[in-house]
Amino acid sequence: MIVTIVGTGLIGGSLAITLKEKGAATKVIGVDQQAAHLVRAKELNIIDEGASLEEAMKVSDLVILAIPVDAMLKVLPGIMDNVRPGQVIMDVGSTKQIILQLVAGHPNRGRFVAAHPMAGTEYSGPDAAIRNLFTHKTMVLCDVKNSDEDALEIVENMVDQLQMRTVYMNAEEHDLHTAYVSHISHITSFALALTVLKKEKESGRIFELASGGFESTVRLAKSSPDMWVPIFKHNRSNVLDVLDEHIHQLQQMKVLLETEDYDTFYKLIQKSNKIRKILK
Repeated sequence: MIVTIVGTGLIGGSLAITLKEKGAATKVIGVDQQAAHLVRAKELNIIDEGASLEEAMKVSDLVILAIPVDAMLKVLPGIMDNVRPGQVIMDVGSTKQIILQLVAGHPNRGRFVAAHPMAGTEYSGPDAAIRNLFTHKTMVLCDVKNSDEDALEIVENMVDQLQMRTVYMNAEEHDLHTAYVSHISHITSFALALTVLKKEKESGRIFELASGGFESTVRLAKSSPDMWVPIFKHNRSNVLDVLDEHIHQLQQMKVLLETEDYDTFYKLIQKSNKIRKILK
């Protein structure tokens, strides 16, 4: 199977590495707006060759879109217009409703499979691509009833080869739940980084005193705004909903500190510890 990866960064590059190693792809073609990324991806043996999207579409069995959502919305209509018989188009974007609304009703809609691998790091670019990024992680497949049976089967087989767990959701469910388990983590990390940078004037002190707890909490603040601003933009209502609840919880803790109600504070933390039963 010839696979084209559009976007040779962390997710696209990691997919390319694993698909080649597992033998799921006989050839991987890279497509990227940044020529330097294609050069680097070839140097790292992530891709076999670089090409334009038009050229890659002519020879690929599977085309995976691993680019920011805004960029995906620009290229997806043209891709759907030029799908060849038997060809499969798959996206790995972090928001789904806006993407699936775009392809709804298209004559080639059945050749499209909407997916979201729940995996990643805070780094970007071809050098961020790593082996086994997806092993034992979750792949969410959305609105599969609208994908052709053979197209879905190709993607499901690929997910199995990646050694991922498959979860099926509709687009609305996906965007809601990712806001609560993924998007809030990133926006909180960005805010925490800004808070520390504002209050701690001596950067050397941050470096010297930051322990593992702080580093793990603020790690996501290293993530690319090119990727995350479109996610917040296109999942705005769900992100605002979770932010309202998060701010409420922070405000509650602030009031308890102001009133020195440590018994209630203790109970709140104790309640939060229940997450241990879910995340072991």
